Formats: sequence, structure tokens, C-alpha cells
Amino acid sequence: MKKLLLIVFLIIIAGAGFALAVSQSNQTQGELMDKKILVAYFSWSGNTKSIAQKIQAKTGGDIFEITPVTPYPADYNETAYGVAKEQKDKGIHPPINNKDVTPYDVVFVGTPAWWYTMAPPVMTFLAENNFEGKTVIPFVTHGGGGGYTIDKDMAKLAKGARVLSPFVAYGKGGAGVDNDLAEWLKKVGF
Repeated sequence: MKKLLLIVFLIIIAGAGFALAVSQSNQTQGELMDKKILVAYFSWSGNTKSIAQKIQAKTGGDIFEITPVTPYPADYNETAYGVAKEQKDKGIHPPINNKDVTPYDVVFVGTPAWWYTMAPPVMTFLAENNFEGKTVIPFVTHGGGGGYTIDKDMAKLAKGARVLSPFVAYGKGGAGVDNDLAEWLKKVGF
């Protein structure tokens, strides 16, 4: 009889533990869905824009393209090895057409990886806005270098924000990008 009571007791405890785990999982998954969302991005080639549009479609947030006041040259070499490299080397944050992030709780911030970090217009966007108490969710596109430490670089500029793990994609993310995005969005709370 004692063994039977012990087994029943263990089943009840296991069931309660399972119910608690499911409850906590449901709280994490979807915890950001009821928040005011902005998907802000800078895109020179269109890769980051493609990912931004997919995130916007999946989250229902507003979307904003970060654009420099003086556009980058159309020539890749002139942009990458000229203007962007000089801005990065000299720590220049170029003037941008900005967006006030005050009404938003969650801000996805998209950038191409340029010279081992985010593009300079994104640096300006992060430095010129108040992210205190907001959640910043980076997404990065690259041409072969990966995401580097862009999420950590963003955390330095978005003072007071909670910065989550980034989504990193080569180019536009390839054939599996929709599934990869869906998986990542669940991990970050959607």
C-alpha cells in the first residue's frame, strides 16, 4: 500500500511539474506579442530589407527604413571600401532620416554586417534614440562573415535596453529562411 501511495504521489508531483513547465513556456513564447513593435532596418543591397519585411509580416509591427541623409554610392566598391570603411574607421555616425522610437516597446533593428560591425546609419539610429526600458532584437545579414559581435555593439549604443540574441542570415537567408525566422522568433518571445 505504501508503494502504491508513493507511486501516486510521484505521479501527482510529476504532473504538477509538467503543468508548471508548460505554463512558463507559454509565458515566454508570445510574451512580446502584445507589445508595440517597430522593425527598423538599413539596407544597401536589399538583403536586410527582405528579412525586415518578413519579420514585419510575422509580427505585425510597424516598419521603418533607416536612410542616411546623404545616400551611399550605387557602386559596391565605392560604398564598402570607400565611404562605409572611412565612416567605420573614423567612428562617424552619418546623419539619418530618423524615427522616434518612444511609442514602441520592442524594436527589431536590422543591419548588414559591414567591417565587422553594424552599418554606420544603424549606429546613428541607436545613438540618437532613447531605448531605456525597451527590448531591442537585432537581425543581421552578411556576405560571408557572420554576425560578429553586432548584438553586443548594439547593446553599447542602445543604453538601458534589453538586447536579445540576433537573427543572422547569409544574404537573404536562403530557401529555409521562413522556417529559420519562425524558429528564432519563438526563441525571442513571439
